[in-house]
Amino acid sequence: MKTDIILAGVGGQGILSIAAVIGEAALENNLFMKQAEVHGMSQRGGDVQSHLRISDKPIASDLIPLGNVDIIISLEPMEALRYLHYLKKDGWIVTNSKPFENIPNYPEYNKLMKEYDKIHHKIILDVEQIAKDLGSPRSGNVILLGAAAPYLNIEFSKLENGIKSIFGKKGEEVVEMNLKALRTGAKIHE
Repeated sequence: MKTDIILAGVGGQGILSIAAVIGEAALENNLFMKQAEVHGMSQRGGDVQSHLRISDKPIASDLIPLGNVDIIISLEPMEALRYLHYLKKDGWIVTNSKPFENIPNYPEYNKLMKEYDKIHHKIILDVEQIAKDLGSPRSGNVILLGAAAPYLNIEFSKLENGIKSIFGKKGEEVVEMNLKALRTGAKIHE
């Protein structure tokens, strides 16, 4: 079993939290994991991406070769498209539909969606609105993780435990809200 993941978005959206939860879950599942350095995280609103590799066998490199990514999880629709050349032919994109227009020449939304029309395996969610409806506007990243969960090859209960571990220091209320967000994202598959 091997799962290669690219996490993408912009600084401040919670990419590092998603990576940490997946990492905790993988380790609890006795899997090997490697993560490439995250780029752009020091600048809020800047491009952030990370390679995350999970396997039941030792992993030699933390960088994923072109055409080998199983899933791109992105909190920003244009950022997911930047890494499309890494995606396997049968790979998945799970992305937020809401743009974070942080550059002056950001593409028109309709043009972005036309690019998504060409992608066979995709889930596009307005995670910001779902998070607001849940009463937790900052949990969009965890909702997206819940939607991506079936493609990660990690038991869902291990992802829940990862939430408890990563957010535990912030208190029970934060843990429960993030568990609710994770489960809400997973419900799109029901």
